[in-house]
Amino acid sequence: MASSPRAAHPAPAAAKPRELVTLSRLLLEVASGPAVTRADLARATGLARSTVSLHVDNLRRRGILKEERDGHSTGGRHPSRLGLNPQAGVILAADLGVTQARLAAADLDGQPLAARSKDIRIGDGPQSVLAWVDAGFQQMLAEAGRKPADVLAVACGVPGPVAHATGTVVKPPVMPGWDDYRIPSYFQPRYEAPVLVDNDVNLMAVGEHRARTGVEHMLFVKVGTGIGCGIISGGRIHRGADGAAGDIGHIRIPGNDATCTCGYVGCLEAAAGGGALATELQRNGTRVSDVGDVARLAADGDPSARRAIQVASEQIGGVLAALVNFHNPSLVVVGGSLAASDNLVAGIRSGIYGRALALGTRSLTVEASRLGNTAGTAGAIHLAQRHILSPDGLAGLRKKPKTA
Repeated sequence: MASSPRAAHPAPAAAKPRELVTLSRLLLEVASGPAVTRADLARATGLARSTVSLHVDNLRRRGILKEERDGHSTGGRHPSRLGLNPQAGVILAADLGVTQARLAAADLDGQPLAARSKDIRIGDGPQSVLAWVDAGFQQMLAEAGRKPADVLAVACGVPGPVAHATGTVVKPPVMPGWDDYRIPSYFQPRYEAPVLVDNDVNLMAVGEHRARTGVEHMLFVKVGTGIGCGIISGGRIHRGADGAAGDIGHIRIPGNDATCTCGYVGCLEAAAGGGALATELQRNGTRVSDVGDVARLAADGDPSARRAIQVASEQIGGVLAALVNFHNPSLVVVGGSLAASDNLVAGIRSGIYGRALALGTRSLTVEASRLGNTAGTAGAIHLAQRHILSPDGLAGLRKKPKTA
């Protein structure tokens, strides 16, 4: 394997905080796509061409940017195109659900290198689940011809509340054994890289938002074993003061007396979540074990499963109608294990349009996820990339060990 560019050049002198802000701004312009030449960067940032060139040369020496002739010219020298260097390092991503997990590895530019998926039981606890995640990470690194020292960041989503600043799981209703567990403590000794942790639905929301253009306000609703919502406001994920924003599965709905995993009675999740649907179908004599079985039965046309999903969609739609009135998004995206069911999305759409205010639905679109089961890892990779290219992330790159 060719050595990483970080090993090919001596580490530059430590950048000053103000310089790191400028370097980050330039890199984020390149990562976003439109700014692909030095002239583009000068126009986008308002910096002098000479200043841009000085910083671009610095980033090239550090192996973070690449610059290539694009072969197209309107006269004179061919312009050079800038891009994030795919050889700069690796991003590792994990999207952990209650019963399913997906892993992905990508280069700094976000291009996929490898992926893994598996049925899991999140209730087996952090040591068991994260050991499988780490084994998958090691396999993907080997598959991509990379080493642990090449890892620039790890991003992980989990199906429960997370204190984002510390990566600590906080009293998760469906994650027994995880309360107060700090996930970065497991991975940091293995990779010596920043470890970012978020609620899985937040990462899915980020992934779906990245798959679209021009959407500033969006809700992403995951309907799996549980129910959660990721909120995009002003083009950015909204976590709230403590990371609890979007936990709609525990909103109480009228006429529901089921006891929820959180300990309260009447939660939306206890009536309309995939776990609740599986339990109800079992009581009625249908052979199901989890939300995946419910989805498969519905896809096969089983009337009991389809009716259960239809009722659930109406309940979810009613809650989302209130959120549409409150947040006024232009887009609601439905994902998760049950999203493939056509009557789930149709029922949610009907519930929203039937109960939300006319002004709130005037420009509203309700649709199924475009990314499917890759939305979480796509969002995790983007979250990690943004951190790596931030001033703090760039400062941390100077401390990474060189690869041989």
